Amino acid sequence: MKPRLLIAALFGIALGANAAAQPGRQDIAAIKRTVEQFLQVQAGGLPGQVTVTVGAIDPRMQLAACPDPQAFFMPGARAWGKTTVGVRCATPATWTVYIQANVTVVGEYIAAAAPLVQGQPIDANQLTVLKGDLTMLPAGIATDASQVIGRSASVSLPPGTPLRLDTLRSKPVVQSGQLVRLVSSGSGFSVSAEGRAMSTAGDGQVVQVKTGNGQQITGIAKTGGMVEVAF
Repeated sequence: MKPRLLIAALFGIALGANAAAQPGRQDIAAIKRTVEQFLQVQAGGLPGQVTVTVGAIDPRMQLAACPDPQAFFMPGARAWGKTTVGVRCATPATWTVYIQANVTVVGEYIAAAAPLVQGQPIDANQLTVLKGDLTMLPAGIATDASQVIGRSASVSLPPGTPLRLDTLRSKPVVQSGQLVRLVSSGSGFSVSAEGRAMSTAGDGQVVQVKTGNGQQITGIAKTGGMVEVAF
């Protein structure tokens, strides 16, 4: 065999042996699909139209092939807005990568259609329904008018303001100065008495009541002018 042909043959054998020794490389597109499918499942219960966008993955990334890559969230992460998803392989190789992604949720939310005065009950005529990316709005935005009607704003709000549930007060079920019935029950007993509320409270809120003998008792306001007291 001529020297040049011999060198070429040996070089080809070396390349073939080297390729055979290297394990298969993980398909980057498969990692992207894993992240996208994971986020679609995680966002399945969100109130709106969900769109998942997976960030660019460096095509030069060298990972051993994995037949079953698993996606996961880091503690505190969720399928909402900008997020990070981990993808790990357990066998036959062990590796973990972290991929950036973005989840948009386009849906309806409730906003003020007219000025809302602090402390005054909100009615349906003061509300409007808007549509937008809920992930760009503050947490706790109302998405249904029934969550808002009858409640009151803790501060006066101008028209167009998205309504956050944590800034709305529940409709009072007990008014300051109102006569209420104190109720307490337990295993084998039930007692009630009359008193006067010393503050205004919504359903489930703590309220103080003064009884006829001047004693002050703390209880939980309930509809119907009742206050539950634990003994």
